Amino acid sequence: MATVTADEKPAPAEQPGKSTGGKLYEWLATGDHKKIGIMYLWFSLIMALAGGGFAGMIRGQLATPDSGLLTPEFYNMVLSMHATLMIFFVIIPALTGFGNYFVPLLIGARDMAFPRLNAFSFWLAVPAAVLMFASFFVAGGATQAGWTAYPPLSLAAYSAGVGMDMWIMGIILIGLSSILGAVNFIVTIANLRAPGMSWFKMPLFAWSWLVNASMILIATPVLSAAVSMLLADRLFGTGFVTVGKGGDPLLYQHLFWFYSHPAVYIMILPGFGMISHVVAAFSRKKIFGYKGMVIALALIGIIGYTVWAHHMFVSGMPAWLQVLFSYLTMIIAVPTGIKVFSWIATAWGGSIRFTTSMKFALGFISVFIIGGMSGITLANVPVDYQVHDSYYVVAHFHYVLVGGSILALMAGLYYWFPKMSGRFLSEKLGRIVFWAIYLGLNVTFFPMHFMGIQGMARRIYTYRPEFATLNAISSIGYIFMLVGGLLLVYDLVRNGIFRKKRGLMNDPWEVNDIQQTLEWEISSPPPDYNFEKIPEIK
Repeated sequence: MATVTADEKPAPAEQPGKSTGGKLYEWLATGDHKKIGIMYLWFSLIMALAGGGFAGMIRGQLATPDSGLLTPEFYNMVLSMHATLMIFFVIIPALTGFGNYFVPLLIGARDMAFPRLNAFSFWLAVPAAVLMFASFFVAGGATQAGWTAYPPLSLAAYSAGVGMDMWIMGIILIGLSSILGAVNFIVTIANLRAPGMSWFKMPLFAWSWLVNASMILIATPVLSAAVSMLLADRLFGTGFVTVGKGGDPLLYQHLFWFYSHPAVYIMILPGFGMISHVVAAFSRKKIFGYKGMVIALALIGIIGYTVWAHHMFVSGMPAWLQVLFSYLTMIIAVPTGIKVFSWIATAWGGSIRFTTSMKFALGFISVFIIGGMSGITLANVPVDYQVHDSYYVVAHFHYVLVGGSILALMAGLYYWFPKMSGRFLSEKLGRIVFWAIYLGLNVTFFPMHFMGIQGMARRIYTYRPEFATLNAISSIGYIFMLVGGLLLVYDLVRNGIFRKKRGLMNDPWEVNDIQQTLEWEISSPPPDYNFEKIPEIK
């Protein structure tokens, strides 16, 4: 696929992120997209340990109807912070880490277009996380208004403390980090592709990030505007969303969901790209329907902005508007279905290697289909009326994000770890990790469909005794996921920190005769400058 042309290796002084300081300083002051990508991944792993710990507290509290493990106030804080961390500080930064590391490699670039802006984007995430955790230790504690922060909950007496304001400032900072990163991705992909790499020769992971960055750039400022209005009402007495001052809480909901439903695709689109690479590589076939996949990604990026109000069917919107948003929500299943059938067609008849990465990819497809089907039922207005704010919605949401985003991240991690570190993660341990996480997420979240249908409300501290058995089963499932997660962390630390890096062959999986992507044409791990000569695509 690639030959080289005359763009020579840069001198050491021109290499982005190189410094004459010590090793720690090199990481802290780096502009190298690979180091920044790794820092994003470690950051998201630390946040995942915290967010997963909060999930354990939630499941411990709900294991029995009246466990008394947490106070009602602290339970609300943990519930709110669990969702906030997992969405804004785990999934999105982890996907950004993979994007930072691999998009320049996949398009034949030596770095991101703006290396210093790239570093600034990462370091904005750190004070945002500090604000979130510090809010537990101020008067009134952390936010109790949920990750959606709906007014009047976010304006109520129990949200009067500074913890709610710290949550808002943390969201603004992490949002700014995403916006600046999105600008960098778009400019990099548009301008730094290798000679001969036309748009329809670009790998699907790069395509997924181009669409993803476009969605971030359009949607995230709307979220920042919504929480800024909320902060102004809290601190300066304005009346944007405060009913007593003539404001409209539904304005906040519309703005919040205009971001937060595209955010679902922001958290899954790069995963679609990774799954496409993994399924093709370990089926020994080229991806089926490449152009159809690109069009499907673009359609999701467009239609994703038109479906936000299906979260608000019970808010009193006119019936004709409910029908419109119901129709649009069902329409977005079409490009999603195109991708699913493309992955199945790619694997069909292939010479499949059941590596841990491939297991996670196939697990992703199976679980994501279940999450998508429950999403179609929620697009039906009468059904949504019955299960709105119930555990059915919790089950759907987690099947899409845990069964979708997290499994895709696992597939990409096992696939690209040899390229990043020069070492393989353990396949023997990986089999245990996969089955623990896959079985655990199904045991945890599948019973929640039945809880929701039977009437169990979400975000509650206790519940009626008839839900005890299903909640106990869900809490047991969490233990499986915890074991899988800890084994993965052990393997990552063992191979990523305590073992000396070693060089593998350029293509350790021996897949590039199928994939023909540029990251497999350079050493593992790659040199600082990526390509000694910029490749030319033929």
